[in-house]
Order: sequence, then structure tokens, then C-alpha cells
Amino acid sequence: MSAHSMLTIVSAGLALLATTGANYAADITYPVKPIRLIVPFPPGGSADPLARLFGAWLSDKFGVPVVADNRPGAGTAIAHTLGARAAPDGYTLLLAAGSGMSTNPAFSSKLDYDPVKDFSPVGLAAYVPQLFVVHPSVAAKTINELVGLAKAQPGKINFGTPGIGTVGHLTVAFLNTTGGAMFTHVPYKGAGPAVIDLVAGRIQAFVGSVTGTQPQVSAGRIRAIAVGHVQRLRSMPEMPAVAEFFPGFSNDGWYGIVAPAGTPAPIINKLNAEMKRALANAEFSRHVESIGMEPASSTPEELREWIRSELARWTKVVRDAGIQAQGG
Repeated sequence: MSAHSMLTIVSAGLALLATTGANYAADITYPVKPIRLIVPFPPGGSADPLARLFGAWLSDKFGVPVVADNRPGAGTAIAHTLGARAAPDGYTLLLAAGSGMSTNPAFSSKLDYDPVKDFSPVGLAAYVPQLFVVHPSVAAKTINELVGLAKAQPGKINFGTPGIGTVGHLTVAFLNTTGGAMFTHVPYKGAGPAVIDLVAGRIQAFVGSVTGTQPQVSAGRIRAIAVGHVQRLRSMPEMPAVAEFFPGFSNDGWYGIVAPAGTPAPIINKLNAEMKRALANAEFSRHVESIGMEPASSTPEELREWIRSELARWTKVVRDAGIQAQGG
């Protein structure tokens, strides 16, 4: 073997050892200071207690504070932009929302971040099931019957959502294009005003989170007809899933934890391992369920593929419905 070949082999070996050593060092020394967890919604909503649950778990296991940093606004774009631009050192994480990673990017080309390229996924955290509800005067008892009414009465059934570009908006677009319905979409600035108008009978249907609609359902002021989760919920086993009528349908909101792109793999893997331990803990999972969510878990790569698939799915809905994307 020539001296040049030997030198090449030795250099490659030293480079591998250096990389392995750096990765190992990152794994055993992280974290050594407080971690910031950016939350894309204000305190008090469902995202905040989920972030604090994970923050408390990670803080306990890592021995450093995990501080929730609530950065609401611009349909979650502010928080997601901050998360994308942070230093990739593992000390700034983002509680990524499905709206910020899939539905908003499908609807807008103005965002200052790329949901696939600008983040290193850590793991899926929870699904946020959506509940389809109607005013008691509406005859439909199932989502299939509601779509049937919208076909028979084109434009006469007002379907409220939490706003333009939300998963609710795209759900109505899906039902109109794929289901053949002809609902009139009525966007609101949030779920609260929409539910108030539904109770008053000013709109006939609404889709929003279980936590935001269940109190009025329990009071008998509105009626639930379906859940948007891919299957029936453990907490509501009697409520059919939309997928039972439209196979493969789901419109869950979801949350996952991501880091800025370029965060070292050993840090990502260490965080993912703790997320999985948390979600496998029965008490932790019960807490997640108590805030109206379904615990979820994934590898970093599974979350990356989930983001890609959700973005592609909702982009297709926007295109098929002929919705003019903002900035497009």
C-alpha cells in the first residue's frame, strides 16, 4: 500500500473518530443550561398546558429549567419563524402546531420559514381531534346526512370555522369538493364567536376542537355528529368518525416538538427518547387526554414524513377547491 493511500485511510479514520467523539460529547453533556420552549399560542389555551407538561417532564429528567415562551400571533407564524431562526444548539425548541406546519403553508406563500427545510423534527406529541357539531334545528344526525342536506340545499347551510386558512376552512373545502356538498363557508376570528353564533342559530354547522365545543354539546345547546380523528376517540366511543363515511379522512390538529434545522442528531435523539418515555407513562398520557388531546408518539424521521404528507394533503385540498393562496 502506498504512503498516500495509508495517509488517506488514517485521515478518514481520524475524521470519523472526531465526529463520533463530538456526537458522544453532545449526547452526554446536553443540556447544561435552561431550555426555551416556544409556544405558538397565548397562555390558557390547549397548547400551553401541553407545552408545560412536556417542559416539566424534560426539566425533571434533565435537571435544567424548561421555560415556556408564549409567542402567539399571525396564525402561529410568529412562533414558527422564531423557532426556525434560533441557534441549532438544542436550547431553543418549538411546540410546532399542525396549522403552522401544514395548513398555513398550504394556504400561504408569504411565510418566512419552510416547514420541511427549516426544522429538525424531534417527535410527535399529540393529536387535537376536531368535533363536527350542528344547531339542534338541523335534521342531520351524521356527517353523511349533513353533506346530503348541503347537496339538496345548495348554499343554504352556513358552516362556520375558526377562520380563513384554518383546518376548519380546509375541511369545508374538502367536503365541498370531494364530498360534493355546497356549504357556505363562514369564517370567524376564532372558535369562540363561531360557537356563540351556532348556539344562537345564526350558522347551522361548525367544526372545531373537542375542548372548545364539548361544553355546549354537554349542555344540549348544540349536537355533535362526528369526530375528525382517523378513528373513534377513546373518550367518545359512541361518536362516529368522519372516516367511516369518507374513508381515510382526518382533520386533526396536532402538536410536535421540533428544533431548528442543523441541531445535532444526538441532541434530537436524546430529546425524542424522553418524549417517548413521557408518552408511555400512564399518568402523563392521562394528563394529555384531560386537555382534550390524543397522545401521539413518533421517531424524528416519522415526524418529518408526517409534516411532508400533511403539507401535501392540504396543499391538494387548497388547489382542488380553487382557493387563492395568500401571496400566490
